[in-house]
Amino acid sequence: MSTHHNLALLGDKSARYLIDYTPDVLETFDNKHLNNDYFVKFNCPEFTSLCPVTGQPDFASIYIAYVPNIKMVESKSLKFYLFSFRNHGAFHEDCINIIMQDLIALMDPKYIEVWGKFTPRGGISIDPYANYGKPNTRWQDIAVNRLANHDLYPENIDNR
Repeated sequence: MSTHHNLALLGDKSARYLIDYTPDVLETFDNKHLNNDYFVKFNCPEFTSLCPVTGQPDFASIYIAYVPNIKMVESKSLKFYLFSFRNHGAFHEDCINIIMQDLIALMDPKYIEVWGKFTPRGGISIDPYANYGKPNTRWQDIAVNRLANHDLYPENIDNR
């Protein structure tokens, strides 16, 4: 007997990709390891959105890492959610913060960080980073520390 009866997208071969921003597609399941703190990381190398001014496409790798609390995001619903940005007009920084805020509202994680590494347009790339630690917990302090130190050793950019 499946304990995941509330997951509508996983295993549904008729599910279609939505091309307009749709946070309602996100689904959760229960964290079975409540006594452990651990990171879950998603690497999403094919993110696209639109520039809100020019309408030109923007491409990025999005990295999402979180320490679950009670709920966890289901990965197929996350894939559909990220794809829904395809026709959404938002600046890079907005995309990262919107993604983080939607996931906080969905899961109420102990900690989450979202980092976008956008390919260059006009000779410049933008790599916004946002994080959050649950208030009044040790994760709030960890968030401050990680924000202050998240990019101490930036990579050489020679492949984008």
